[in-house]
Amino acid sequence: MSLDTERPEEFSLFDPRRRVDPYPAYAALHAVGGPEARLRRTAFGPWLSPSHGVCAQVLRDPAFGRAEQPDDGRTRSFLALNPPDHTRLRRLAAKAFTPRLVEALRPRIERLADELLDRALREPEFDLVREFAHPLPVIVISELLGVPAEDRDRFAAWSQALARGIDPEFLLPPETLAVLDAARAEFDGYFRELAARRRAEPAADLLSALVAVCDEGESLSEAELTATCTLLLIAGHETTVNLIANGVLALLRHPAELAWFRAHPEAAPQVVEELLRFDPPVQLTMRTALRDAEVEGRTVAAGEQVLLLLGAANRDPAVFAEPDRLDLRRSAEAERHLAFGLGIHFCLGASLARLEGQIALAAFARRVAAPRLGDAGPVHRENLILRGPAVLPVRHG
Repeated sequence: MSLDTERPEEFSLFDPRRRVDPYPAYAALHAVGGPEARLRRTAFGPWLSPSHGVCAQVLRDPAFGRAEQPDDGRTRSFLALNPPDHTRLRRLAAKAFTPRLVEALRPRIERLADELLDRALREPEFDLVREFAHPLPVIVISELLGVPAEDRDRFAAWSQALARGIDPEFLLPPETLAVLDAARAEFDGYFRELAARRRAEPAADLLSALVAVCDEGESLSEAELTATCTLLLIAGHETTVNLIANGVLALLRHPAELAWFRAHPEAAPQVVEELLRFDPPVQLTMRTALRDAEVEGRTVAAGEQVLLLLGAANRDPAVFAEPDRLDLRRSAEAERHLAFGLGIHFCLGASLARLEGQIALAAFARRVAAPRLGDAGPVHRENLILRGPAVLPVRHG
């Protein structure tokens, strides 16, 4: 790949050194000013935008969608599809994420948060990701889908592989692609087996409901069923893990803001919105022009891709005052963030992720006395698109 090194403001998005803190590079892009700060051609092919306005326009515009996928025999989840298949499959999955059903999960999530912290706080230092941020959303989405508790450890490695596979395939080494293919096969086999069990013995879970639809023979094929379950399981916890871990890390680095949150626990909803803006779990996404489209007075031709830097858009100075400052009192302004996307691909589980984030972060602020980073500091994941700590040591007391 050839990257333009003559223009210092056009940085390599694929440099692993930038994954720990990409925000100075985003600020440099905004500082260029003029049309180039909103939409530009990259030296490596796609258009690129750090602009909140451009990102919002492209995400909403039906002229943009997912790239046409090669016919390799795989059945893809609705995340990778365009209407009408995307609409049909998303509508089925959305039945599990109505406001009423999500709110009904609140008592269970609150109990889980307290139980996990009870165990973590037995030690003077604990890994927040392993002990808290990861297990909480995994348990919630597993119970929602109907995955037995004894099976959760089975899919931990598969889940990590698929999360890594969200990154563009040309950036992944052959050995990672091989692990990714194996994880897809393992998940497919697992959900086929579990679906057969639910077909024989239905339960009050989402998988049983999807099996019933599948058996009607019109709305959902067996392959679509397993692809949908895999997506819901991965998307249902991977982004929330990072929401919680990124949020705790930001609070530890801004003790005055953490103290304010501790004194105002009722502000948890606005706190989560600001943390999503400040350091979103999903840093970027791609859209492909399905037909010629006009953006910023320029034509993006059919088939061309636009790389949308959501992390940069969330710190666009044209939209957010002092965008690099964490301000838990930002309130309505923070809600303009693009952490969950916009348009038809707006995150299906956003309401659940918000609820889990509010409960988890409020519990952390309330229960962890004098928290501070462990001496080793955080270790960030290798992922490009999904950003967050793989390890986050927290000392307390």
